[in-house]
Amino acid sequence: MKRLVVTADDFGLSREVNEAVEQAHREGILSAASLMVSAPAAGDAVERARRLPSLRVGLHLVLVEAWPTLPPAELPDLTDGRGLMRRDMERLGLDLALKPAARRQLAAEIRAQFEAYRATGLPLDHVNAHKHFHIHPLVAGAVLRIGRDYGMRALRVPREPRHALRRAEPGTPTRPALDTAPWAALLAVRARQAGLRVPDRTLGLAWSGAMTPKRVAALLAALPDGLTELYTHPATAGGFVGEAPGYAYAAERDALIAPEARAALATSGAVLGGFSDFLN
Repeated sequence: MKRLVVTADDFGLSREVNEAVEQAHREGILSAASLMVSAPAAGDAVERARRLPSLRVGLHLVLVEAWPTLPPAELPDLTDGRGLMRRDMERLGLDLALKPAARRQLAAEIRAQFEAYRATGLPLDHVNAHKHFHIHPLVAGAVLRIGRDYGMRALRVPREPRHALRRAEPGTPTRPALDTAPWAALLAVRARQAGLRVPDRTLGLAWSGAMTPKRVAALLAALPDGLTELYTHPATAGGFVGEAPGYAYAAERDALIAPEARAALATSGAVLGGFSDFLN
């Protein structure tokens, strides 16, 4: 049986992102969104989610490149001079391995974000992390341990099969994705051992920021059996604080409401929902 979760990341990043999430859910194929609890437009995102009870919402943990939930002064090893979470993921990963203080700060920040999500009153559909930083083994361990206290039941594992991309766009070279990363494979094993629901595959990694209507429709037309997560970064326009350079936000919004995407989903026979709809 084909099951599909279509997710928008960075819910709460800006009003433009929030508007696109609402539009894509009401008019298109978007079934879930991942909330950045301390981003500038998080309050607006929560209000919209409360008006959209069929939209499944989860926690988008921010551990790099954006706003922490705890005061930056409490996270000296994790934040930069601007008060944001550090951008240097490789060095940060090494610091987590070498510095017990950094690991304590990490655990405190993860717990604070789960607490902030709980305070919204929204059901927790799933958990993932900005820039997929939860594939780091130490981060994964903290998320698995702390998430259990907050009812976490599903976790993204960022593995994308190359053959799915070749079917969707023959002859097009794709950037290396995380489908072969040993840390992602390890995350899948650990998550399943913890009793969590994980997708069999995640689409949107190689073409992150470039999930055009044509690509989304082609991916849906060749959807395999099992649980697939297709994740996107929609917005009604760019120009907002925190946007990623080069991302085609409006094109990704268009991909979620395009008639060809809706038709491809209908033809695929896939059941659309959130992770919480596919726990059994």
